Amino acid sequence: MKRRHFLQAAAGAAAFAVSHARAQSDWPSRNIRFVIPFPPGGGGDVVCRAAAEKTSEIVKQPVIVENRTGGNAVIAASVVAQAPPDGYTYLWEGNNHLTNKLLVKDLTIDYQKAFTPVMLTARFPQVIAVRQDFPAQTFDEFVKYAKANPGKVTCGTPPAGGAGHLALALLQRLGDFTVIHTPYKGGPDATRDLMGGQIDSVFLTTSTIRPAIQAGKARVIAVSSAQRVAMFPDAPAIAERYPGYDMDDWNGLFAPAGTPAVIIARTNAAVTQALKDPGLVEKLAPSGTVLSPTTSAEFAAWLSKQRETMEKTIRDANIVLTS
Repeated sequence: MKRRHFLQAAAGAAAFAVSHARAQSDWPSRNIRFVIPFPPGGGGDVVCRAAAEKTSEIVKQPVIVENRTGGNAVIAASVVAQAPPDGYTYLWEGNNHLTNKLLVKDLTIDYQKAFTPVMLTARFPQVIAVRQDFPAQTFDEFVKYAKANPGKVTCGTPPAGGAGHLALALLQRLGDFTVIHTPYKGGPDATRDLMGGQIDSVFLTTSTIRPAIQAGKARVIAVSSAQRVAMFPDAPAIAERYPGYDMDDWNGLFAPAGTPAVIIARTNAAVTQALKDPGLVEKLAPSGTVLSPTTSAEFAAWLSKQRETMEKTIRDANIVLTS
């Protein structure tokens, strides 16, 4: 009897293994979901949809973008964390992946345990821009002016606890100066007030600041990337003054923990091919978006370093979300 039960169990395990292997070899055989926490029409949504469309052509299956906004991006993350780890549901996420641990009360997701990093997909360089008539003409002059006028210069970012806010907080610590932080629900609101003269400066992505620059209402004085960016070649990288500073906004792709490594690798290869498509690169270039596909290992290493920077910045600046 025992031997029969053993043989039945062994046969069942073998059948499961064969079925599991077949499922991996057949991937993908149906629709794939990219769940994103961003609203339709925003920068992250636009890039994700463009990449999904091209990826769909490559894998010969529909890649559907699903907007699940709210909860400081926790709703979207929860959907993916609870999905089967079979390569058909992914999280296209940004900075909240690293910061929610410290910013969201009663968080039920352990991001490091719940997800497997697939790849970095895009970087969104941020800029410091000032109103056209602001006294400081350059980045060095801005820092000098802020030091000479502590707590008098206003700077808008979208939103509280977002990439711009953290980039500004780190800059203030490195530069040893203080500005009045003005959080906005969205970048366009901050841009509007900068153009109207209600605030002195902003920390925004290159795409968001464009209307103010085109209208001659603002000047870009520095960029948050490790190097200068093509859209504003004359603006120095903050890292030129503060080595190691690298605070772009970004998007990356994550799978539920337990997703087979072979599927992670195939997903990475397909999305990388999509992001390197010349037509896609040309389409997104005017926004200043930098398509930045990486390997899974490179992304994991980058996340580890970035997480350390973000957590230290939040603690040092005592950043909290009030609602």
